[in-house]
Amino acid sequence: MSIFGWIVMGLLAGWLAKVATGYRRSGCLFTMAVGILGAIIGGFLFGLVGEEGVTDFSVWSLIVSFVGAALLLLVLGAISGMGRRR
Repeated sequence: MSIFGWIVMGLLAGWLAKVATGYRRSGCLFTMAVGILGAIIGGFLFGLVGEEGVTDFSVWSLIVSFVGAALLLLVLGAISGMGRRR
């Protein structure tokens, strides 16, 4: 996948993960970084169980990236205390 593909996939996966987890931090670069890191994390985790990771611009790659990004945001929220309800 090209750099442009990683950027678009990162934005989509990061945005979906932010919506699903309710993470409030905003910014295009943050969203893209979360999505790209999520693709790396998701690819690693899916590889551990014998599944294919992120290989091209496809729905499967978006799912893998979303799972990794959502896990990343949940961990970040737990560390920073954003998961607490007032």
